[in-house]
Amino acid sequence: MSNKVQGRTISSARKLTTVAIMSALATVLMYLEFPVPLVPAFIKLDFSELPALLTSFALGPWYGVLVCLVKNLLHMPASSSAFIGELSNFLLGTLFVLPAGYIYQHKRSKKNALLGSLVGALCMTALSFFTNNYIVYPFYAKAFMPEQAILSAYQAILPGVKNLAQAILIFNVPFTFVKGMLDVLLTFLLYKRISPLILGESRPKKKDKKHTG
Repeated sequence: MSNKVQGRTISSARKLTTVAIMSALATVLMYLEFPVPLVPAFIKLDFSELPALLTSFALGPWYGVLVCLVKNLLHMPASSSAFIGELSNFLLGTLFVLPAGYIYQHKRSKKNALLGSLVGALCMTALSFFTNNYIVYPFYAKAFMPEQAILSAYQAILPGVKNLAQAILIFNVPFTFVKGMLDVLLTFLLYKRISPLILGESRPKKKDKKHTG
């Protein structure tokens, strides 16, 4: 089985190989997470969505989602949050790469790549409030840390925070937006360089200029 991308046929074997490689890279990037100022220590920044977004552009949105799934499954043995962090990462990553990939697949152009990336980042940002408030943090409170302890971590930074929903809106949503924008920037810096490798192409060689005289 194979499909065509901009006139190029990509075999199922190459697609699966690409997903495996990009999932491994994304898993490594998950391990390279680091804390950032002005948010509680349990919120960390990583760039593991980058390989998933690149895959979504190169092969299609559901392959990007597959990278999001596999990287989190691979990271679960090292989880320090009873797998809640992995759940959050998967949900947010899917909200990012799925709309981005669909928009780009509709018409493959630099403009659509930018539009898709921005729409994906905005979807992830807007819906992160609901995933955190109604799915991730309720699970986290039951399995790992009481809700009041979570709230206290936010209040240590901003004492005026009254409840968890307010904390998510003030801290998590802007954090998610910044993370998405960084991934968009990195994607634009890297995609043109590595897409031939993902798609199994070779770069055209530059012609030597002939000098006369």
